[in-house]
Amino acid sequence: MERQYIDSSMITSIGYDATSCILEVEFKRGIIWQYHEFPEYMWYEFQSAESQGKYFNSNIREQFTPLGHRV
Repeated sequence: MERQYIDSSMITSIGYDATSCILEVEFKRGIIWQYHEFPEYMWYEFQSAESQGKYFNSNIREQFTPLGHRV
């Protein structure tokens, strides 16, 4: 999955696969988490948020369970 680098204090890059509805978030500590069944409309909100870190904490962290990770 191709990810885009963002300007965030906690997140390095984000990516989304619309076919499989998987969101990938690469954190500054080097871990990449995958969130399955992630709605496409939320990807656009996350991608265009003024602060992706705040969006992640408010809308993703507690609402979605990461199902896989890689380093």
